[in-house]
Amino acid sequence: MQPDLQEFLNWAFNNKGKIIGVLLGLLLGWMTIAYGIFKTLFVVLLIYIGYTLGRRSDRDESFQEMLDQFFTAGKRK
Repeated sequence: MQPDLQEFLNWAFNNKGKIIGVLLGLLLGWMTIAYGIFKTLFVVLLIYIGYTLGRRSDRDESFQEMLDQFFTAGKRK
């Protein structure tokens, strides 16, 4: 592999959080300009819900367990 490409890949791997953050910022900025703030916030909310459900699914929680945790969270002491 070429030295410049290897250096770039090492830099990108070490800074992947920054790169993802910049790309998400650009995407959200473009969506806000193109579609408006409320539609953009709605999409962000749906992405968050999807991420949360996917994360819990990865933990092998059933859908019923997810609902039980969600609706009983306020009742815990």
